[in-house]
Amino acid sequence: MADIRPRPAARGTANRRTGGGRLRVGVWHRPAVLNLISDALLLVATAMIGYALVTWLAARPAFQLREVTVLTPPAQVSAEQLQYAARSAVKGNFFTVDLVQVREAFEKLPWVRRAQVRRHWPDTLEVRLEEHQAVAYWTVNDSGDTRLVNRQGEVFVAASNAHMPAFLGPEGYAGYLLANYARFSELLAPMGRELVELGLSAREAWQLTLDDGLVIRLGRDREKAHVEERIARFVATYPKALAKLPEPMTVAVVDLRYPNGFALLPAGDKKAVESKK
Repeated sequence: MADIRPRPAARGTANRRTGGGRLRVGVWHRPAVLNLISDALLLVATAMIGYALVTWLAARPAFQLREVTVLTPPAQVSAEQLQYAARSAVKGNFFTVDLVQVREAFEKLPWVRRAQVRRHWPDTLEVRLEEHQAVAYWTVNDSGDTRLVNRQGEVFVAASNAHMPAFLGPEGYAGYLLANYARFSELLAPMGRELVELGLSAREAWQLTLDDGLVIRLGRDREKAHVEERIARFVATYPKALAKLPEPMTVAVVDLRYPNGFALLPAGDKKAVESKK
């Protein structure tokens, strides 16, 4: 009778036992893992094909931009400036045009404070503009550069010949001067004069100029002599001070930097005439 002997397992089999007796299975014998990898590859391939298809469709001539419409009629920006901004920034078609680039091009135009750009199907870009509303001229003390100030106290570069007050002060103080201009104008209103120039020195000393040429040296705001108190005292007593002068004179400068009164400087005379309360 033939001997029956157990046959040893073939070498190189995929299923092997580790030293602890556990069965080690290769990745090709894990259907769940293979299905996950297959699904991931299919998803990536579908996304790439979809992206290529969308890109190809977006580049078709049927989606070319044909019109740029400005929905807010501009008051200061010319039609030529609008056309220049549109031609220089609008590139691509309805889907590929860079809206940020178009918005920035319009905001670089003089008098444009803010721009909004959006697509309007099927072939139009709509633009809304917010223009600066200038309220004053602005001159920096150190450089002498003249610009404009809007209602928000922001400085911008544009040309204007409108009747507006002039502000002079350190760089970055335009909004501060705008706020104080309203305050000083209200205090001077009883005189019936218009404040046409407001200056602030580097030491934060105020100087005001009225529409009749009268210069008011107000100085700095001090705890014991606030500028509001000095202006109020001046407005109340100035007519009486003029009436008490020995002879009529044209006052060029009023110096309010005194704690209890003010000084008058006649036109063409460097000597101040003091008036005490």
